[in-house]
This record gives sequence, C-alpha cells and structure tokens, in this order.
Amino acid sequence: MEEKRPRIAIMGGGSWATAIAKIILKSENEIIWYMRRKEQIEDFKREGRNPFYLSGVIFDINRITFTDKINQAVKKADILFFATPSPFLKQHLKKLRSNLENKIIVSSIKGIVPDENMIISEYFQKFYHVPAENIAVLAGPCHAEEVALEKKSYLTVACSSREKAKSIASILSNNFVKTYTSDDVVGIEYSSVMKNIYAITMGICHGLKYGDNFQAVLLSNAIQEMNRFCNAVQPFHRNLQESVYLGDLLVTAYSRFSRNRSFGTMIGKGYSVKTAQMEMEMIAEGYYGTKCIYEINEKYQVTMPILDATYRILYQRASPSVVMRSLAEKLE
Repeated sequence: MEEKRPRIAIMGGGSWATAIAKIILKSENEIIWYMRRKEQIEDFKREGRNPFYLSGVIFDINRITFTDKINQAVKKADILFFATPSPFLKQHLKKLRSNLENKIIVSSIKGIVPDENMIISEYFQKFYHVPAENIAVLAGPCHAEEVALEKKSYLTVACSSREKAKSIASILSNNFVKTYTSDDVVGIEYSSVMKNIYAITMGICHGLKYGDNFQAVLLSNAIQEMNRFCNAVQPFHRNLQESVYLGDLLVTAYSRFSRNRSFGTMIGKGYSVKTAQMEMEMIAEGYYGTKCIYEINEKYQVTMPILDATYRILYQRASPSVVMRSLAEKLE
C-alpha cells in the first residue's frame, strides 16, 4: 500500500512563495496555496501565473487549491510553508482560529517579528505552542528569480528533528535544487536576518561609489560580526563558511536580484528611507531586521560596528558618507 503523502500549503503570495510552489510542484502532485488577496487568486486562475511576482512561471492550476482563508488552508494541510514578509506575519495570523500544534511549520521568512523582536521559530513556539521539533527553517543561496529560471540553487532545511529535516528536504529536492539538512535552527535564522542587513550596507557603499576592495573587506568583517552575534545568542558547533551562512550572505550582498542591496544603493545615492521604500514596491527585510537586531544586541552587547553604522543611517538619519568614512577606519 502506497504511503499517504503529506498535504502541503504555501502561505503567502509573493516572489519567494511562488518560487517555493514551483519547487514543490516538481515532486508533489498538488498543493494548497493561501493568498490574502482574492483578486490575486482570480487573476492567477485566469492567467495560470502569479500576476504580480515571477510572472514568467506558468503553473498548472488544476494542481493547486487556492484559498484566501487562512483557517481553511491550515485545516487542510499537514505541512505549512510560510513565505510572508516578517512585518506582516502577525497580521496574517490574527485571523487564525485553527490549531497549529500538530502541524509542521516551515519558515522561509528571513526576518524577525517586529515588536516582539523574536525569530520566527521562537514566535511560533511561544504564541502558537508549536513544538520545536515541528518547526523547520528554510535558508541558503537561492534567489527566487533564479529558481524561476531553473538555475542551480541550494537550500538548507534546519530542524531540531533530523528526521523531519530530511523529510522536508526530500520534498524540495529536484534537478535544479540541491538540499542539505542542519540542526542549527537559531543560528540559521539569525544569520538569514543579518545577511539582509549587510546587503543594505553593501548597497549603501555601492551607492557611495566605494570600490570592490572596500566591499570585500566589509563582507569579510560582516561574517565575523555575524559569528560573534550568533555565538553570543546561542553557542553552537556551527561553521559559518557553509553555504547556508556565507553563501547566502554573498549572493544577497552582491546579486542584482537582491532587493536589500538595491534598497541600500538608493540610500547611498541620497534617497530618503521613505522614498527608497516607495520606489522599491517590495519589502526590504533588512530595514526591519536592522532595528530588531540592534535592539536585541542591547542585551548581548556584542561588538557590531557594521550593524551600528547601518542603524545610524536608517533610523537616526545620519549621513551615509560620514558614517561609512568612520566605519572604514574600524574595519580590519
């Protein structure tokens, strides 16, 4: 008798949610897909593609059960892949009445829940009583735009249960996605947040016309800063040279697809934060992450000159050129 496949729901309607849906439909026959906006679902059904994100990816809509009702998606699914911007997660979950305790949560949200200053796994544990072994984190150098083009990509699934990590990884593995597993949930979540911050800093430098030499030094200092912070928050046998940490940092800091780098470049060129956000039309997670990590670090007091510099520019309206000149003297 064939083993019953878990029912999978994608929670979110953006570019990363669309990329995950494409990946999963390579190995699964069908998915449930929750999107908040009913008109987005109607357009998707009519056109066979996401009208707003990665519109070049064509889907067989007969394999997708769409819903704009979060409770309906949660009730029907066994595994929930969350891919909403972190600032909107609480808003999405406000309507939730269904129990999450027996569900497997896979977070591909590379951000922190604002106000709570909690990583996503901790948030689901504290407020929705999901056991740690039922929460996985998805990360790695894997731009949604490259997934759309089926370019070789790499994903790491982190979960305290190695068995569940392997099971989720098998769902995501295909001819263009290579998967790995890890049990460093906390470290991977924090590094996923921080790489977005450093990508903004890199963008600011690019906008200020700093050269490749300086940007290389900045990134080598950034990985050290990330390591100090992760070890302070949770000492662990992690190796930050692995692709899920360093690879993700590099692609986010350098790639033309990186919205955080693009956001930073605008700031470096003289745009205000508000104007840059309006121009972007997409969420630059690193903007919110900067404030959250800065506030969390008030407790740990880790030496983080790059984070501090980025915070001053984004939240204290300090001059990018003045702050970067000062930072340049502190880098090694």
